[in-house]
Amino acid sequence: MAAFDYAPAIAVLPLASFVIALVAGRYMPKGGAFAGILATGGSLVLSAWMAFAVAGGDTYNESLYTFVDAGEELSLHLGVLIDPLSAMMLVIVSLVAFLVHVFSLGYMNDEGETGLPRYYAGLGLFSASMLGFVLADNLFMAFMFFEMVGLCSWLLIGFWFRDAAPPSAAKKAFLVTRFGDYFFLVGVVAVFATFGTAAFAGAESFPTIAEEALAGGSEGAGGAAVTTFFGLDPGAWFAVIALLILGGVIGKSAQFPLHTWLPDAMEGPTPVSALIHAATMVAAGVYLVARIYGFYALLPTVLAVVAFVGGFTALFAATMALVKNEIKQVLAYSTISQYGYMMLALGAGGYVAATFHLMTHAFFKALLFLGAGAVIIAMHHGEDMWEMGGLRKKMPVTYWTFLAGSLALAGIFPFAGFWSKDEVLYEALVHGLNDPLLLGAYAMGLAAVFVTGFYTFRMVVLTFHGKPRSDVARDPHGVGWNVKFPLVVLGALAVVAGFLNMAPVAELTGLHVDYLHQWFVGPLEATSLETYEGLIEERAGYEAAELSPLLPAAVSLALALAGAGLAVVLYRGAEPTEHTDRLGSAKRVLASNYYQDEYQVWLAEGLTARVARAADTFDQGIIDGVVNGTGSVSLLSGSRVRRIQTGVVSNYAALLTLGLVALLVVLGVTGGWF
Repeated sequence: MAAFDYAPAIAVLPLASFVIALVAGRYMPKGGAFAGILATGGSLVLSAWMAFAVAGGDTYNESLYTFVDAGEELSLHLGVLIDPLSAMMLVIVSLVAFLVHVFSLGYMNDEGETGLPRYYAGLGLFSASMLGFVLADNLFMAFMFFEMVGLCSWLLIGFWFRDAAPPSAAKKAFLVTRFGDYFFLVGVVAVFATFGTAAFAGAESFPTIAEEALAGGSEGAGGAAVTTFFGLDPGAWFAVIALLILGGVIGKSAQFPLHTWLPDAMEGPTPVSALIHAATMVAAGVYLVARIYGFYALLPTVLAVVAFVGGFTALFAATMALVKNEIKQVLAYSTISQYGYMMLALGAGGYVAATFHLMTHAFFKALLFLGAGAVIIAMHHGEDMWEMGGLRKKMPVTYWTFLAGSLALAGIFPFAGFWSKDEVLYEALVHGLNDPLLLGAYAMGLAAVFVTGFYTFRMVVLTFHGKPRSDVARDPHGVGWNVKFPLVVLGALAVVAGFLNMAPVAELTGLHVDYLHQWFVGPLEATSLETYEGLIEERAGYEAAELSPLLPAAVSLALALAGAGLAVVLYRGAEPTEHTDRLGSAKRVLASNYYQDEYQVWLAEGLTARVARAADTFDQGIIDGVVNGTGSVSLLSGSRVRRIQTGVVSNYAALLTLGLVALLVVLGVTGGWF
């Protein structure tokens, strides 16, 4: 189809804006902002065109450029894959990137702000990297853009590099995510070594080859030829590969224990935070698992690990948000928790539920971060919620849109987050009733619902309700159309996006309101999964229990309302009190993030550094010592022997004579001549 011929331009347009802002931004209005707006707007139009083409029954998979072509042994290339998953994600990323560029016109508008060309160049490269990642048709290309996304986050988190905190936060984000990416890199190499290809789609893709190999049985009869290592059978070796790739996912999507970089990333500009949390870097990990889900679906043990990590992270991060006083910190831990829900869904076999929550979360979390940005502008860049209050009447557009995002985040009916989070929990429950590990993950996700409702409305009440608690809150700075327009667009999506997939309602009423399910079950020639329904039970061994979705949805909604209601009761009034002080030492633990930073510093400095120093001492003292000692002996011997070379013929004649005599003596003794 002609539309697909323009697919590469989706990533090329923001890349062009990066070059324009970097080279000519200093000569352009707003540091080159309008080039980025036009570029991401063009990407959004093209992405919508691709989505319409996919809706019409078409998919696309084409190689663009080949780096290495060694036949069946190895092929490294850049390619484009447009299918239901990538088409949906392209629209999400390009829409959020476009709105973030528009919002930046108002946010990065302070007098004396320097480095705007660098800022907009970074946004352009960030958008291009994520769009390239979504378009990738193989794991090698995905890894390239995966790393570019990490580089861009480092550049943008540390944008205000003249202050002390942003460069430190950027370095931390880079190092922590690189730790996970190391495992991902090893996983990419293992995929090539095992399957000879890293393609995502088609009959020659590695998920398809893996499925055929496992279908061949222990003898491999009828199975595809694969290479395994360390004496492991294909199933065990595939699990190792999946866990290695999962290491990169855990780092990028800020799952426990590699989540610690994300709260520090709030040191960057707020529009950057919105882009990172909603549609780019943090979303990349979850998207990667969804992209190669045909491979993960073959490995029930790995799926169980994914589900448990996700459920634990959802609850773990939510508890830390309870005691945060800075509005962006609350949202940061909320992001970690919500991506935990997505991982829980993927591990529980809820592919559509996970991608559904990925979509709705992108909208309401971008809305909340941009709403927080509007509040920060009004507060002259203050972020402490205890210095706010009373902003509801002074900022009505921000308040009502922020409230819509908060209701979606808390999972309150009928906002978008209710439908997607409910489907995540439902999938975990119906499969968990026959699997204790999944049931435990579901229980943690369910408990996080109450905590999410509480911290979300604690944030809303402290920020917008009551009386102003500072001079700045009494006379907030106004915001312009470039701030309000993205809030209105995302606010509308936070309300209506959930109606795309009301699967429980579809089951109860028979109405066709499960559009996202139909979207993914459509033409799927570009994926190894024939359908996204039922195959998880078949491949992963999960057996779904018969259970109406009504009761689980009611329980989840009741918990969300209880948490939100408790927060309103405790924090309403003109002068709210910090009730978390009653937690005592528990508050200190939560405020210190369970001492995860201290633990990781100890691990790096107290353990890893000591082991490295010991290894260095062994290497230099023993390994290098033996080599250097051998060389020293040779040099010493050579220096002594060299003294014999005097150049005097009579000396040489004497040495020859002495040598001959010595030789005759030795032969005489050994031969019995004497």
